[in-house]
Amino acid sequence: MKTIKVMINGIPGNVALNVAKHVLCDGGMTLLPWSLTGPEITQNDFPLEGKTIALVTPEKRERTIQEIVKREGPFITVDYTHPSAVNDNALFYARMKLPFVMGTTGGDRNHLNDTVLKSSIPAVIAPNMAKEIVGLQTMLTYAADNFPGLFKDYSLEIVESHQAGKADTSGTAKAFAALFNKMGVDFREEDIKKERDPEIQKREWRIPEEHLKGHAWHTYTLLSQDGTVKIAFTHNINGRDIYSKGTLDAVRFLSEKAAQGETGRIFTMIDVLKGS
Repeated sequence: MKTIKVMINGIPGNVALNVAKHVLCDGGMTLLPWSLTGPEITQNDFPLEGKTIALVTPEKRERTIQEIVKREGPFITVDYTHPSAVNDNALFYARMKLPFVMGTTGGDRNHLNDTVLKSSIPAVIAPNMAKEIVGLQTMLTYAADNFPGLFKDYSLEIVESHQAGKADTSGTAKAFAALFNKMGVDFREEDIKKERDPEIQKREWRIPEEHLKGHAWHTYTLLSQDGTVKIAFTHNINGRDIYSKGTLDAVRFLSEKAAQGETGRIFTMIDVLKGS
């Protein structure tokens, strides 16, 4: 059976490792034994489930990718690196003609989109790979498109908690804030309250200790001007498996689109959910 070849970039980062483990367990995919990583990584390889993943730093990536393409043929690239690397990585993928799934948040998202639109490759770009959260986002998108001003004069509070190693504000929180703004709320991205202190997360948020190093707890609270109406949306995720499962769905989707010859096109997780 022909499998989808996948390269996971960002190892030894936690999310990249989790996705790689899921790929190894998927009979329809083959994990390529290389991973593009940051310049700060000094080790040459990383052991993973009985395999050895070669870690490729920036100065070696072009030559290495050329050799991989020559040896393996087409494959799908998955990016779970660092927010500071998003735009440079996307430019590199476009130049090397590597269809990619961008799970890393941060960076200049407009520049990221422009990079793909001007390229000869398709890409799946999403601030959240969890299908269930994307489903909630889709419902709110419908409300924002059809009921503008629904929450006019309401105040909004967004609080989000992630593991201490997450460098940026949640891309999902930003996306939800934009939707509530379309529904009449006056809210700025910089007003999102983020928590990264494990002690506070454990003591005040009551996040299970075993998930302090990998979680995503969000609450969006709307309050009417006179204080008589309060509406809240909460989604609490422990662990990273939900993102990995969604990422693999995105890989399967993108592999089909690349095989169909799609070029210069951006897909989202909503497209993945719809299968179109």
